[in-house]
Amino acid sequence: MAIRLVIGEDDYLVAQGVERILATRPDLEVVAAYRDYDTLRTAVDREGPDVVLTDVRMPPTMSDEGIRLATELAVTSPRTGVVVLSQFDEPEYVLALLRHGAVGRAYLLKEKISDVEQLTAAIRAVASGGSLIDATVVERLVAARARRTPLGALTPRERDVLAAMARGLSNTAVADQLHIGIRAVEKHINVIFTKLGLDEDDQTHRRVLAVLTFLSEVG
Repeated sequence: MAIRLVIGEDDYLVAQGVERILATRPDLEVVAAYRDYDTLRTAVDREGPDVVLTDVRMPPTMSDEGIRLATELAVTSPRTGVVVLSQFDEPEYVLALLRHGAVGRAYLLKEKISDVEQLTAAIRAVASGGSLIDATVVERLVAARARRTPLGALTPRERDVLAAMARGLSNTAVADQLHIGIRAVEKHINVIFTKLGLDEDDQTHRRVLAVLTFLSEVG
């Protein structure tokens, strides 16, 4: 049986383009297309599609209608897959989409919808309970996570110093290995302590905590 889809897209040309793309696949059937959230939401309840392909922003508020629809369907129709199309690669949208689980959810950038294989793969994935996130957005998510971790605040040189510390090297040995002065090593270490939020007075204790932080993240 064909996968039945309802499309929600306020840009007429984009909607037409998507319909033409999907018409080339015999296992996909577009039931209808709508240009605002209210009529889309009513149609989903009426048609009971396998998958909803929706813009992330639609009238009436042009804010997060696609995400809101996915959230509602997670409760009212958990077997309905949702593919969110967006021109935004901000991680916040994806995190909001996946807040209630990744089952049957996909997030694709609109710039990629001309890639027929990627678009249809996303539709088939959510129809079967899988998920798919645009690779560009995944890269942004990884980068954002790195910035939020304690080690993400360190400069490359500070990471080198901390890595040497984790191998058990003394300050003198660190200086020799990195070809810098002992005073420079001491300065880097104090900055590392500050960035990692290690405010203990005991220098040895702080050194141990810094190394444990490093090892917990890089293994």
